[in-house]
Amino acid sequence: MTPPTQMKRRAILLFMLDRPGVLNKISMLIRRKMYNVETLTVCATHRPGISRMTLTLTEDDDDRTLQVIRQIEKVTEVISAKELDIDQSFWREVAILKFESNDSQIEHLQNKYPFEVLDCQNNELYIVQLAGTSRMIDDFMEELGKDCLIETARSGFTAMER
Repeated sequence: MTPPTQMKRRAILLFMLDRPGVLNKISMLIRRKMYNVETLTVCATHRPGISRMTLTLTEDDDDRTLQVIRQIEKVTEVISAKELDIDQSFWREVAILKFESNDSQIEHLQNKYPFEVLDCQNNELYIVQLAGTSRMIDDFMEELGKDCLIETARSGFTAMER
């Protein structure tokens, strides 16, 4: 018997006209195809009237992924859409974490992770910002420990080709 495989995370990058309703059209299309979007980030580009969207989903089947990209490209306002190769692109996210800690643990974490302290109350309640790979953020949270975490906010992925 073959062990179950882990689903492959896919990042789709698209450029689109910055018009009302475009995000809704794309999300409805993806929902109709029975995909669960993991993360979705949208921002303006340096070109006026053009937005950039990075969406991630999990799918093992290359043909199904290609099919959804082709469907996205049919949306009138979409300029281009393509899957990003994880080995030829950079995937990053930002996390803001609120947790209880002490000075020695903070010093230890600062030696291992590139985070910025946004707020500290009584040297025991911290709010920090951490940017990097999802694995690094997961590792930070694991090392910190679930008992210390109070609140977590993660941005979702944004990605860029080399």
